[in-house]
Amino acid sequence: MDVSGASGQPRSGDDQPTDHPAVPTPPPPAAEAPAPTEDGPGTDTAATPASNTPGPEAARAEEPEDETPDTTGATAPKTKTHETGADEAGADKAGADKAGADKAAADGAKTPESAPDTAAGTHETHRTLAHTEPPTGPAPGMAKGEPPRPPKEPGGGILMGRPFGVPVYVAPSWFLVAALITWVFGGQLDRVLPELGAARYLVSLFFAVAFYASVLVHELAHTVAAIRFKLPVRRIQLQFFGGVSEIEKEAETPGREFVLAFVGPLLSLVLAGLFYLAMKPVQPGTVPGVLLAGLMVSNLIVAAFNLLPGLPLDGGRMLRAIVWKITGKPMSGTVAAAWVGRALAVAVLVGLPLLNSSGGLGGGTEESGGMNTVTDALLAAILAAIIWTGAGNSLRMARLREHLPELRARTLTRRAVPVETDTPLSEALRRANAAGARALVVVDADGHPLSLVRESAIVGVPEHRRPWVPVSGLAQDLTDDMRVSAELSGEELLDALRAAPATEYLVVETTGEIYGVLSAADVERAFVKAMARPS
Repeated sequence: MDVSGASGQPRSGDDQPTDHPAVPTPPPPAAEAPAPTEDGPGTDTAATPASNTPGPEAARAEEPEDETPDTTGATAPKTKTHETGADEAGADKAGADKAGADKAAADGAKTPESAPDTAAGTHETHRTLAHTEPPTGPAPGMAKGEPPRPPKEPGGGILMGRPFGVPVYVAPSWFLVAALITWVFGGQLDRVLPELGAARYLVSLFFAVAFYASVLVHELAHTVAAIRFKLPVRRIQLQFFGGVSEIEKEAETPGREFVLAFVGPLLSLVLAGLFYLAMKPVQPGTVPGVLLAGLMVSNLIVAAFNLLPGLPLDGGRMLRAIVWKITGKPMSGTVAAAWVGRALAVAVLVGLPLLNSSGGLGGGTEESGGMNTVTDALLAAILAAIIWTGAGNSLRMARLREHLPELRARTLTRRAVPVETDTPLSEALRRANAAGARALVVVDADGHPLSLVRESAIVGVPEHRRPWVPVSGLAQDLTDDMRVSAELSGEELLDALRAAPATEYLVVETTGEIYGVLSAADVERAFVKAMARPS
């Protein structure tokens, strides 16, 4: 629902609720303006928003009428400055060494109709503000389609290597489960191979490491499939209850989703078969025989457990792919698999202790006492909690991906007014008020943007000092990473913002022309609002 702007003109599609003051610009004059027409960039509109409802600008810092030499027709009522924790004295200390740039005024701004209320999730259509001349030559630092910088190393434990370029981490909790496996398996070895003595714990430790090596192979299967489908893999982490392959994007088709989920259990079944074949020439009552039998059984358990049809298990992702294929809606598949996962969590919580105490899992012998019952219940509770939490997280992530396309740089951008480096703050605010803009961009003589005037810095300047404070002293220098394409949306937009953390970004067209200014706070509010809406 957005109309692109005219050549070189900063524009806006801000989707801000009216109860949040987002910019320290003065409120618009009280006189109403006619609604914009469909005549395009050349249509004249009044210099003030048309809505009398107090909007985001109504709670902003306002310049008084008599601050500037040019106060033609400015009759905006006085309002209190919205303090956001900014120190008023701090703005006076901001350095201003951008002097020497020639004046490049762009005063002939036109104003579209304001959007006084966007809490209901509607977007206003925005028209052209003004015809400012585009910069001569390419804008510095602007490269169309330039990918964002890669994120920092994810971390998550001890880095063990980078197979296929994907970092593999061992979480600290792995050492706890390794000690637990060593103790439990060592007790079993004491009954099977009592002649080992204390050496049985070394054999048990070897089994724990070999078992988690099998888990790593399981996760590498997911990783290789993801790389084959050109899906980025953030990391592999071995932790208390197995391993996790963190694939940053979902598969594009249900068929790929099914394959991506199935290859893990398939590799575990293959490993179980290989360990079974390796057992054939080995004598059963020996250390190699016991180790191979334990690895075969453990890989069978891993495969069977992961094939259970509930998220976050691989079987749940396979079920999701099937429902997705039938309904054509990935969200429907996620909901079905997540609720099956929650039912599975309840079944594990109740059924695992009952099954073990009845002897179905080898329990129920004379040695089984109260301690085993408590242990079984605790293990079942932990497993059920992991499955239940994973199912809930899968639902939240699906909702996130469903709403991410609603985050569009073009519709979240604030209108901006280009000003010269030596323009007094009061004059810059007067121009922004006249144009209905909510941001200031400092430009050079050729119209190339140099810096962005910080919202927090404006709030910190008392009104009586604004005629003597140049905007360059309140601005943050632009870097290449702070230039965001107006065409970005969804995950691409969030990736670009994560690559260069800042409070404001310059939004530009693919031609390099200024479109407006994007506030990180606006993106966050829009994201929270989108997530709050039902799917």
